[in-house]
Amino acid sequence: MTPATIVTEVRRLLQDSDTTQRYTDAILIGFVNQTLKRIALLRPDLFALQAVLRCAESIVQSAPGDSYRMIDVFSVVGGAGVIETTREQLDHARPTWVSDTAATTENWMRHLRNPNKFFIYPKAPATHDLNIEYAQTPIDYASGATINLIPETYFPIIVDGTIFLAESIDNEHVSSGRAKLFYDNFIQGLTANTSNRVISDSESAGENTKDIIGGPYGKVKRYG
Repeated sequence: MTPATIVTEVRRLLQDSDTTQRYTDAILIGFVNQTLKRIALLRPDLFALQAVLRCAESIVQSAPGDSYRMIDVFSVVGGAGVIETTREQLDHARPTWVSDTAATTENWMRHLRNPNKFFIYPKAPATHDLNIEYAQTPIDYASGATINLIPETYFPIIVDGTIFLAESIDNEHVSSGRAKLFYDNFIQGLTANTSNRVISDSESAGENTKDIIGGPYGKVKRYG
């Protein structure tokens, strides 16, 4: 999936042919890049990137420079897993945690006022690495560059977002409500995936657990 393939579909839906071209490639590619950044704001999970972070010798850590927000801390590199907790819980359990001796990370905590920072306990020693996941801010892609991270199944959603931006500025040629139609499609496409997770990522597949009973051949839905 590249900006060029998205622009081709956008031109087809806009009926913006070579002979009646209203938008240059540069303008439409700019809209594609804007759409990717809008998606990152609404669905940072779609740009999740796993990486190794070299920690500062402190309790406060910063995500990589291209991060939009921290998602998770998995483990110490070559070591044990790291458990997420909250500052409030750690303050109650161990009030001196901020001044304890540096050692291998056991817990991490989100910085509620800064999505690109987080806390660890205990503070990191020198050359201490963590396996993390963060939402990467989309770069500005050139026409033929492959768009990273976001799955290709989101191609039509990116198309909808790009058309919304194009129609929003082209009042001379568009009918009333057309920009809103594509905007609604764009938002609905992004939110539909999160609701579908109940079906695909849970054992009950979205069924009410009260209506599911154990049978001789596995889980059976109760009828009547």
